[in-house]
Amino acid sequence: MSFFEDIASALDGEGIESRVNDDVMFVPITSDLEIQFVEIDPILPAANVYIAAADVDEDDEDFEAVLVSVAFSVEDAVEAVSRHIATDQVVTVLRDLLEGTDERIAELEFLQDEFNPNLVVAEVANDSELRVLVETIDGVPSAIVRFLSFDFDEEELDELEDEAISKLWEMDTPEDMSEEERVAIFGDAEGEDGGLAPIIEVPAEALELGTYTDFDRLFDVLSLVSDQALDWEAQLVSIDDADFDEPEVYDIFGADDEDDDDVFLDDDDDDDAYDEDEAEDADSDGDSED
Repeated sequence: MSFFEDIASALDGEGIESRVNDDVMFVPITSDLEIQFVEIDPILPAANVYIAAADVDEDDEDFEAVLVSVAFSVEDAVEAVSRHIATDQVVTVLRDLLEGTDERIAELEFLQDEFNPNLVVAEVANDSELRVLVETIDGVPSAIVRFLSFDFDEEELDELEDEAISKLWEMDTPEDMSEEERVAIFGDAEGEDGGLAPIIEVPAEALELGTYTDFDRLFDVLSLVSDQALDWEAQLVSIDDADFDEPEVYDIFGADDEDDDDVFLDDDDDDDAYDEDEAEDADSDGDSED
C-alpha cells in the first residue's frame, strides 16, 4: 500500500474522512478548513502538512496553504489531523461562549482574559466570577469550570489601594522631579502592562465545577451556575472569626489517647493509694488484737 493509502486507512479507523486527488490528500476539518498532505518522498516516506481554506481552487487568488508540519509516518499524519481538529473545537467553543450563541447562557456575558486567550470570564451574582478555561488536555478538547466568590470590604479595599499608591509615591526617583512629573508617571503607567499601577490581591473562595469534554453538558452546567450564583456566593462568604466558634474535632487515631492515658494513670494511682490504705488498716487491726 502507498503512504496515502496507509494514512487514509488509519484515519478511517478514527472516523475521519479523507480523499486523494493526484499527489495531494485532503482531510476536511470544518466546512471552511482542511488539511492537505503533499507527498515529498514515497520511500522514506514523508509528506508536507498544510492548512488551507476548503473548496478554494489552487488557481484562485484567495487560495493560501500554510505549511504547519511534516509527517514521516502514519502516526505523525493521524496525530497532526487530530491536533488540528481538537484546536478547531477549542476555538469553536470559545467563540460560542464569547458570542453567547447558545440560549442556555443568555444571562451570561463572557469576556476573554487579558493574559490567557483560552480563558473566558463572566461576572455573576454581586461579587463573583464564572471562569471557563478551554484547552486541549492530552489531545482532548476540555473545559475547566470554576466559580470564584470575592470577599472584601469596600473600605478595607480602599485602604489597601491607598497604601499601595503611597508606597509607589515613595519609590526612589530623582530628587529634582516635580510633583507634576510624578503624577505624569502614574498617568502613563495606567495604560501599560506591568506599569506602576498598584496590584491589589482580593481574597476569593472557589468552587471547582468540573472538567468537561462533552460541550453540550458544559452549557447545561453553565446555565445552572447562572441560576445558582447568588445562593453560592452567599454560602461562600467567609465567616467572621470573632463570631464563629470552631467546633471541637476529635482525633480517633491517637491525638486524644494521651489524655486517656492520663486518666488511666490517675486511676492506677488511686488504686495504689487505696491498696496502701488497706494495708495500713490491716496492720493497725493486727496491732490492736495483740
